[in-house]
Amino acid sequence: MALPGQIDLNDLVVFTAVVDAGGFARAALRLGVAPAKVSLEVARLEARLGTTLFTRTTRRVVATEAGRALHDECAPLLLQLRAAVDDVHATAAALTGNLRVTAPTDFGADYVAPALARFAALHPALVIELQTGDHIADLVGEGIDVAIRMGWLRDSSLRAVKLSGLEQYVVAAPGYLARAAAPRMPDDLAALEWIALTRLPAPLKWTFTGPDGANRTVALRSRIRTDSASALRSLVLDGAGVSILHRYSVQDDLAGGALVRLLPDWTLPSGGTFAVFPPGRHVSRKARTFVAFFQAWLAELDGE
Repeated sequence: MALPGQIDLNDLVVFTAVVDAGGFARAALRLGVAPAKVSLEVARLEARLGTTLFTRTTRRVVATEAGRALHDECAPLLLQLRAAVDDVHATAAALTGNLRVTAPTDFGADYVAPALARFAALHPALVIELQTGDHIADLVGEGIDVAIRMGWLRDSSLRAVKLSGLEQYVVAAPGYLARAAAPRMPDDLAALEWIALTRLPAPLKWTFTGPDGANRTVALRSRIRTDSASALRSLVLDGAGVSILHRYSVQDDLAGGALVRLLPDWTLPSGGTFAVFPPGRHVSRKARTFVAFFQAWLAELDGE
């Protein structure tokens, strides 16, 4: 058996791609090589390590316990290695390779995608992939370079850059307000149809700060609930009730009259829009460059 020091680094790259992609064919597509080459390199790695890294069936490829352990150790190191190699390029050198970005569905479509379109035009040698969804992506497992996240970062160990503040507004459609009295105080919200976002830790309990600086915590009732911020906005727009949405998601609706901001003299805790990087020492130059570009993009939209 060959010594570990004789293992080809490319075999480890292919191995991690199979784990991340969940199969040989998908890994081959991600790497831009033939599936047979992926199978060959994984088999060579297994032979040199003297252990089985995957359990193969006709339908699935699943990492064994040894495969999972190897992936947990290797994936962060390979990310750091790719970032380190990228960093040796001169600042003026063209950005190359792949940039994978993930963002919430609506914010990704309305803000990140237009920014990436401009960024792509500035860096024609860069291959860009935008993934959108309201789930929290596994940055290492999914090979993400930058994750755009909104709200509050619960994991203090994450490496993140705050791109902008994130104000929250209480909103309703004019159609709903035609049949329900607009609230004058936060306590009045308890009498209204509240639409709850179940992904929040306390979707029915909110603390407002008044013009005098005093806080008021309100417990609400909800007949309609959803786990999707996109669905929440649609429900509010259709007049199903009242809820809280962040400024970016409703500013066009407010400007066009499709939604009305309620209790404008009362404020809610302000979160943030963040760029989050995978764990490790290095952040690639392409990721840093995009984050700086996107931060400036948001500032320009906000008129800052």
